Amino acid sequence: MLTKDVESMAKAAVNKADICNNHLGKFLIRAIMAGFFIVVATILSNVSAAVLYPTYPQFGKLLGAFLFSIAIVLIVFIGGELFTGNNMTMAMGAYHGDCKVMDVLKVWLISYIGNFVGAFILSAIFVGSGASHDIMVNYYNSFIDAKLAAAPMQLVLRGILCNFMVCVAVLTGTRMKTESGKLIVMFCVIMAFVVAGFEHCIANMGTFSIGYMLLGGLDMALVAKSMLFVTIGNILGGAVLLALPLKLMSAEH
Repeated sequence: MLTKDVESMAKAAVNKADICNNHLGKFLIRAIMAGFFIVVATILSNVSAAVLYPTYPQFGKLLGAFLFSIAIVLIVFIGGELFTGNNMTMAMGAYHGDCKVMDVLKVWLISYIGNFVGAFILSAIFVGSGASHDIMVNYYNSFIDAKLAAAPMQLVLRGILCNFMVCVAVLTGTRMKTESGKLIVMFCVIMAFVVAGFEHCIANMGTFSIGYMLLGGLDMALVAKSMLFVTIGNILGGAVLLALPLKLMSAEH
C-alpha cells in the first residue's frame, strides 16, 4: 500500500462526508440503492440454494455463496453507499486526519439506515410477490434458528472476518485496472466469507426481513442481538483489522 493510495482513500472519505453533510437526500438514496443490491444478491443466492436444498444441499450452499458475490459487483460498478465498505473508507479518512469523528459516525449511521430501508423494501416486494414461496419457507426453516442462536462473541468474530473480506473486495474493485480482473477477485473473496458462514450486518437485514415475512415472525430479541454484535464485528473488521494496518504499512515507494 503506497502513501498515495491511502491519500486517495482518505479523499474518497472526505467526498462521502461532504455529500452526507451537504446533500443528505442524495446520500440516503445511494445507501438505499446499496440495500437494494444486497437483497438482489440475497434473493439470487437463497433461491438457488433453496432449489438444490432437497437433493444437493452441499452444492446448493456453494452455488449460493458464489452467486451472492453479485452484490459487491453491483455496488462497485453501479454505485451505492454500503455501510460495511464505509467502515474501511471513513476510518482511513480519520486515520489520515482528513475526517472528523462526527463525520465518520454520521456517514456510518446514514448509510446503515439507508441500507436497512432498501433491504426491507425489496424484501417486502419479494415476499409479497409469492415467488418461490414454498421452497424458500423450507430453506429458511433449515438455517434461521441456528443463525439466531449464535453466541455474541461468535457473532462479533464472524462479523470481523466477514467485513475484512468485504472491504478487501471493495478495495480490489478500486485498485485493479480491468473489469475482468475486478470480477474474478471480488467473486472469490465474497464467496469465501459466505461459504464459511461469516456474518454481514447488511446482508442480514435482508435475510431477517425475508425470514420475518416468510415465516410469520422471528424472535425480535434474538434478531436485535444478532444485528448488534454482527454490526460491532463488521466495524472492527473494516475499520481496525484492515484500514489501520493499511495506513500503518503505507510508504512512498
